[in-house]
Amino acid sequence: MSGLRERKKAETRAALSWAAIRLTVARGFDNVLVEDIAQAVGVSPRTFNNYFSSKAEAIAFRHLDRSRRVAEELRRRPADEPLWAALIAATLTRFAPGPEVTQSPPRPHAEWVDGLAVMLAEPALQAEMLRAGAIAEADLAAAVAERTGTDPDRDLYPHLVAASVNAAVNAAIRHYLRADPPVAMEHLLPDALTRLAAGLPPPTPR
Repeated sequence: MSGLRERKKAETRAALSWAAIRLTVARGFDNVLVEDIAQAVGVSPRTFNNYFSSKAEAIAFRHLDRSRRVAEELRRRPADEPLWAALIAATLTRFAPGPEVTQSPPRPHAEWVDGLAVMLAEPALQAEMLRAGAIAEADLAAAVAERTGTDPDRDLYPHLVAASVNAAVNAAIRHYLRADPPVAMEHLLPDALTRLAAGLPPPTPR
């Protein structure tokens, strides 16, 4: 029974986050109220407040949720796989459409990409984005420490790797959003992380 209850809570949380993203993309951040988000999901504003402290937190939740997939996937990678190969494969899961809950929009991956553009451009969302990034980075550092036999409380290495991956992902996202013609993330991310693993050698002149 508790498993079903937790699943329903997770579905409600995801549905509220998707609604917040969808409405913000359509109307702009300042033109969306908590009441609008709650109504879109068919719950009360009080229920919304049981899950999120603000509409900014609700919007950033999908970013956090997808970011935390990287650490989870890294732990699933084969133990004998080289670290950076495992990191590249794990990081790509962050941008895979993946299974979504039944309350998500018909095109959840596309809407999340649109939401990313809003999150990066909206000043009111920056604090939540930074908070989400810090949480996900700490998760990844712990996973890297487990894989490399280092101690996240004493060793710099897992935190340096996690911070580097986070920086590469953020750079790839911003390039993806501004590139014309667009470049797929499944190409940008491996390229960014492969260059990082190689020590960022200077690019070959065109």
